[in-house]
Amino acid sequence: MQLRVMTRQDIPGGVRLNTIVGWNQTEADWTRFLDASPDGCFVMDDDGKIVGTSATIPYERRFAWIGMVLVDPDYRNQGIGNSLLRRAIEHLDGTGIPTLKLDATPAGKPLYEKMGFVTEYEIDRWILKRSVTRNPATTISVLPTDLLKQVFEYDREVFGADRSALLSSLSDHAPSLVVVPSWFERQGYAFGRHGLTADHLGPWMARDDRTAEILLKEFLQRSTRETIIVDALKSTRATSELLREQGFQPARPLTRMYRGPNEFPGNQTFLCAILGPEFG
Repeated sequence: MQLRVMTRQDIPGGVRLNTIVGWNQTEADWTRFLDASPDGCFVMDDDGKIVGTSATIPYERRFAWIGMVLVDPDYRNQGIGNSLLRRAIEHLDGTGIPTLKLDATPAGKPLYEKMGFVTEYEIDRWILKRSVTRNPATTISVLPTDLLKQVFEYDREVFGADRSALLSSLSDHAPSLVVVPSWFERQGYAFGRHGLTADHLGPWMARDDRTAEILLKEFLQRSTRETIIVDALKSTRATSELLREQGFQPARPLTRMYRGPNEFPGNQTFLCAILGPEFG
């Protein structure tokens, strides 16, 4: 087996792996990783078969994300996942980016702690299962460029670094899932993406509970999928209550972790949900 840099020809292999384990990523998501970090995504290649992956995304050289550590179930317990994770960390350390971040499952958290990662905050994944009988939305207009630019600037404060390229990709691929109040004034916004089996809501930010409710209900109205996923901050109790009211059920916990100084933590005060554990 060979551990090497991932190429665009490997994208189908990545989708195969995340499909096997029940993750929601699409070819568009893998393309986002390669667009952001063409030298920082890796695969384990067994004679042309992709049996493991890891991916990284740098954000303004302030910090970088690690995600998509996947191993084919038939190849587990051979150290493949650990090798891919360490290769991703080695790559990022070589770039000089001071802070590394990731979202850990309960099973992965002890391993990351041994590598020097510490807890930043807790996240809960929520899932909505519903019946959808209405017709797909056809009247959603694309947001004006100047308004999107304002949203990107505010998101930089919330997230801690510029990720406008990533959010622009979400907007281009799923314009109907970008929800910004007409009275924006930095009150809130929500983005979404179409996954393999579900629409994923996030990032979702609101400065007050009423705006959070408006954004969520509008997103649910616009989405035509029967399954919706959202990764919400555990500390935001009002968000949890709102999700329950709309029929969401908690699915699994995640822990946001970092290694390094974490000088750009962003502002989680009004953050309802992250973009996703693979992107931050």
